[in-house]
Amino acid sequence: MLAFYEQLVLRRPLAVLGLLSVLLLLALLQFPKIRIDASADSLLLQGDPALEYFREVGRRYSSEDFIVITWRPKAPLLSDQSLQPLSAMAEELRVLPGVSSVVTVMDVPLLQSPPVGLSQVTSGDPLPSLKDPNIDREQALKEFTQSPLYSNLLVGEQGDVTAIQVNLERADGDGDLVRERDELRLAERSGDFDAAAAARLAEVEQEVKLRNAEQLVQQSDLVTSVRGVVDGYRDHAGIFVGGVPMIAADMVSFVRSDLVLFGSAILAVMVLVLALIFRRLKWVVIPLLSCSLGVAYTLGILGYLDWRMTVISSNVVAVLLIVGLAIAIHLVVRYRELHQEQPDAPTFDRVRDTMRLMAVPCVYTGVTTMVAFVSLVVSGIQPVIDFGWMMTLGICVALLVSFSLVPALMLLWRKDPKSVAAEEGAPFTMRFAQIADRQGSLVLWGSLALSVFVVVGVLRLKVENRFIDYFKETTEIYQGMELLDARLGGTIPLDIVIAAPDSSAPLPGLEGSSNIAAAPLAEDDPFAEEFEDPFGSGEAVASEESDAFADDGFGDDTFAGDAFADDDFSDGDDFFESDGDAFAGSSSNQNVDPGFWFSLEGMRLIDRLQGIVDGYAETGKTQSLSTTFELFRQLLGDDMGSVELALARNALSDDISRQLVAPYFNAERDEARITVRVKETSEDLRRAAFLRDLNVALQTEGGLDEGQAQFTGMLVMYNNVLQSLFASQILTLGAVFAVIMLMFWILFRSFSLALIALAPNLLAAGMVLGIMGFAGIPLDIMTITIAAIVVGIGVDNCIHYVHRFKREFPADRNYLASMYRCHGSIGRAMYYTTLTLVVGFSTLTLSNFNPSLYFGVLTVIAMSAAVVGALLLLPRLILLFKPLGAEQ
Repeated sequence: MLAFYEQLVLRRPLAVLGLLSVLLLLALLQFPKIRIDASADSLLLQGDPALEYFREVGRRYSSEDFIVITWRPKAPLLSDQSLQPLSAMAEELRVLPGVSSVVTVMDVPLLQSPPVGLSQVTSGDPLPSLKDPNIDREQALKEFTQSPLYSNLLVGEQGDVTAIQVNLERADGDGDLVRERDELRLAERSGDFDAAAAARLAEVEQEVKLRNAEQLVQQSDLVTSVRGVVDGYRDHAGIFVGGVPMIAADMVSFVRSDLVLFGSAILAVMVLVLALIFRRLKWVVIPLLSCSLGVAYTLGILGYLDWRMTVISSNVVAVLLIVGLAIAIHLVVRYRELHQEQPDAPTFDRVRDTMRLMAVPCVYTGVTTMVAFVSLVVSGIQPVIDFGWMMTLGICVALLVSFSLVPALMLLWRKDPKSVAAEEGAPFTMRFAQIADRQGSLVLWGSLALSVFVVVGVLRLKVENRFIDYFKETTEIYQGMELLDARLGGTIPLDIVIAAPDSSAPLPGLEGSSNIAAAPLAEDDPFAEEFEDPFGSGEAVASEESDAFADDGFGDDTFAGDAFADDDFSDGDDFFESDGDAFAGSSSNQNVDPGFWFSLEGMRLIDRLQGIVDGYAETGKTQSLSTTFELFRQLLGDDMGSVELALARNALSDDISRQLVAPYFNAERDEARITVRVKETSEDLRRAAFLRDLNVALQTEGGLDEGQAQFTGMLVMYNNVLQSLFASQILTLGAVFAVIMLMFWILFRSFSLALIALAPNLLAAGMVLGIMGFAGIPLDIMTITIAAIVVGIGVDNCIHYVHRFKREFPADRNYLASMYRCHGSIGRAMYYTTLTLVVGFSTLTLSNFNPSLYFGVLTVIAMSAAVVGALLLLPRLILLFKPLGAEQ
């Protein structure tokens, strides 16, 4: 094998460089095809039995995408100084390409200013609004702040802030395309799949990707235009722009900025550190070219395969820099050692011996690192899966590049000093050797204390997090979400679908889920969509609410897309849903069977259930048929019985039915729906416990049977993802370590030595997780990858150290002397690698995107812990247990 490698690579350095240059050119040509994706699938748990139900509910209550603008004027909310600029801004927004409608407080019907009767509501004539010059604005403000329809949804309770919804034109056919894709994926999983179906699935998936990319560009342009309009009115009010399209555009912008800015910063810092370490241009250029080329090739392959990067897998660039640079530095340091030992030997011989001596440890470190990242594949979360496979691909590329480019450059860049000893002096790592030698008890007791710290910290780990914490407090996303949560009813959407008493059997696929089922993101779920396809796939991430005021006839603009239902990240308060499925026409309404929910018993039950939900501190705006019944009572002036309910129901016009009934009631299934927006910014929110307690309360206090109420919405789906992380990743680490243990046993041919080499890795991985627990950093889809990185990097150090120790020990069979020699040789390479990467990745702490910040900090801690464990605990254990036999 060595002879083949020598003839193919070492004897032809110019040919190797020529081939690598051609491949680099081909890779660069693929860069324009690289895309960052954040589709609904990105944050949904694939295989979740509740996913289909989630998507079914999403299809049942569909609406348009939208942007939400909060308006907090300096003058009173309904004064001319506020409404005139608000109306002018709305008019500018309406003419933007891609905007279907804009809804403000000027456009919604007023039912209590002055009070209107049921006959006026059912007549189909336009109802009063703020556009009418004779409206009593003081009375209108009272309605906005006290009405069950508008309070905490359209206008804050204090009457000083309102929300504006900019509805976006819907891309025709996207929903059908996504539905077809989901059905084909389900058929593939069930085994009922043939070649034609496989070909169609590939075709549909590619078409969805293309549409996502197109919509990303269109929505990004629209967001820019909306912000341009809004900026002209900031003198009149405090304004924040929110909504899924804006968040998608900003998140992609943050990731791209981090890739370019911090990628460049990391490389620049690496240049500086390598220059200080090696003090020669040659040893700075070769490692940097090697790791950069590996990243470029990997990105080129991703672009060619149209393998979309996500917010999570975008970290592949930074991690591949770690892996590629580590391999290159180990090769450089080993070459310099051979140069120091044999200064007069031919360059070719030194390069050949370097590659020969480093091939086994480098390949094993690569394979074990791949094992660590492959563990991410079992997560069931697509971006985490992609990150695992991308890293596996990237590590293979990094190994090939390192063992081709590095020796080729070494052979062509021949000029070396006679000796390198003088320019390096005594390595810093010898201090670690002295501590392991003279302070062995301290090392062991310190490791034991650290183990206790790890156990306590890991037990404190949370799988809860706040999406708002992904962004710094200075960003518009953070400030907008905070305002919406505090003043406009909450952010995270939760739907509770309740079957009538005679049809309360659990829905298929939800058995065993404790009634906390996850449904597809409602098709315009703002918060859902924030995790949904920012690229406008239109898949089940739209808010589950349709626009209640769509085509309502109450103003020039229609609430075409649940504007405030899903106000920025909300599940959509069904009040604003436009696409009802129960009563499509007034004529049909006259003959509709009201069903259980429009009886006195049904009204009392839904009133009781909404009261229970409202009683939780975690819940914000809650709406259901109980909201509609309260309006009926106001219109009729007294309480109602079953007859009055049925009459009122059948008398409603098309528009009113879409606004007040369709969002909360499905006649075909005779089911009611309660829409809740949960306060995402609450420090005390514990999703799993909240859902569990609420489900129990609906049964014990509400009188529901088990399975009669099904939970769905973004809150449930995201909770399922977070809970899955612990089971699939933290517990999977045990299996990963078992595989690595087996690989150590094969490589070192000593079970005891394999156990010893595994100990520092366990401690390093546990230490990072323990720090996360004590620091309150939650385990989520962003931070879960850190565990794999810790294992991969820590394993690399231990493999290199133990492999060198096995080579050094036979020289004199003296454990202590072998340890000092290892610290002075391979230990130096481990130290150089860690120092370079620690300083480089520290620049990520400046990112506006907190996941990137956490990634940088935790990666620094991980690499530091791994190298300290390999230079202190590992040699101390070797000295203590003498796994290679007796000394001479």
